[in-house]
Amino acid sequence: MSPTRLSRLEAPTRIVLQFNDAFNRHDVAGMMDLMTEDCIFENTNPAPDGTVYVGRDSVTQFWQDFFLQSPNAHIEIEEIFGIAFRCIMRWKYNWVDARGKRGHVRGADIYKIRNGLICEKYSYVKG
Repeated sequence: MSPTRLSRLEAPTRIVLQFNDAFNRHDVAGMMDLMTEDCIFENTNPAPDGTVYVGRDSVTQFWQDFFLQSPNAHIEIEEIFGIAFRCIMRWKYNWVDARGKRGHVRGADIYKIRNGLICEKYSYVKG
C-alpha cells in the first residue's frame, strides 16, 4: 500500500484524536473547527436514546453548556481505530462533581468523516 493511500485511511483517526485533544482543553472553537456546518451530534443523555443536535450552532451551544456544567471533564481514550470515512473510539469520561467527588463512565463514539471534517458523532454509554 502506498504511503498516500495509507495516509488517507488513517485520516479519520487523526481527526478524531485532534477533536479529543480539543475536548480535553475545553476548546469548543477548536472542536467545532473539526466539524462540518451540517454536523450531527447524538448525546448519551437522556437514556435510552439521548438527544440529537443538528448543525454547527446547536452543537456549539451544547458543548459550551456542557463545559460550564462539567468544568473538569476529561476523556481518556481506551481504544481507537478508523478506516476510510469512519472512526470508532472507546473511552472513559472522567469528571469531578460539585462536592468534589470523582466519577466516570465508559462508552464509545462512532464518527463519520466527510471532506476531512467530522459530520456525525454518535455517543453511547455503558450502564
